[in-house]
Amino acid sequence: MKYIKEAQRVIREEAAALEMLAESLGETFEKTVDCLLHIPGRIAVTGMGKSGHIARKIAATLASTGSPAYFIHPAEASHGDLGMMTSDDAVIAISNSGNTAELNDIILFAAQKALPLIGITKNANSFLARHCDYLLLQPQLHEACPLDCAPTTSTTIQLVIGDALAMCLLSARGFSREDFRMYHPGGALGHTLALVKDVMHTGDAIPLIGPEAPMIDVLAEMTRKGFGCVGVVEHGRLAGIVTDGDLRRHMCSNVMELTASQLMTRNPVCVGLDAVTAKAKELMERKKISSLFVLDKQGNTAGIITRLDV
Repeated sequence: MKYIKEAQRVIREEAAALEMLAESLGETFEKTVDCLLHIPGRIAVTGMGKSGHIARKIAATLASTGSPAYFIHPAEASHGDLGMMTSDDAVIAISNSGNTAELNDIILFAAQKALPLIGITKNANSFLARHCDYLLLQPQLHEACPLDCAPTTSTTIQLVIGDALAMCLLSARGFSREDFRMYHPGGALGHTLALVKDVMHTGDAIPLIGPEAPMIDVLAEMTRKGFGCVGVVEHGRLAGIVTDGDLRRHMCSNVMELTASQLMTRNPVCVGLDAVTAKAKELMERKKISSLFVLDKQGNTAGIITRLDV
């Protein structure tokens, strides 16, 4: 427990700084979001040192949530990368002091090209503050570093301002879970946001049988398809389901003399085509079932998914 007290101090100081930031937001923030929402081009985000790392993350967050953005390194910008910027773009420049020399060329370029410039700094009298169109001023606070040197509180504030801008833009654009999935197709996140219709088993793979089918046919279909269940289709709709558990529970009775409709569970738990796989997984876990039939908007059986698919 040697370091807990110091860690708690840092966290609490930074949390208090974020509360101050939230209270300080005003009309300029509103105008900044409107500006970024209506530019025809992309958002160039720049910063040097630790602010540069924050700028990279902000650009990545913007780009992945519906606001095309890119990071431009201020030193490289002075050696040709200014050519990345177009007259349709806007610039977010981040500097705690506001007087970072490496940013000057980007700031002046934005002014010459009449690009909207958003400044994030805590120095209202700085070079950046004097030249930007929209000034998002950071609260005047010491760093959480005990030496008041290492960027800690200041970079946390910068990061959260970027997140706030990105989320406001996401909401204003009506950016949906489906849009998010399109931009994040890889990895666990993309799989969680995939739609049921993208992973379900379809066509001849779906275990289906008629209501009057004898139990020997139910067993054959269940074994052949390998899902541990069969759907019972009545008048073209899924009327019920027979599982291997149903068969085990009736094994001592006259189960083989029954038809599918006599043994089935009516109104089984199902899921829609456009449900995300995360919802289907949660449903299967909550209901303690291993498979779900998928229905289209007309209520027809479109597929089946299992826990292994989600």
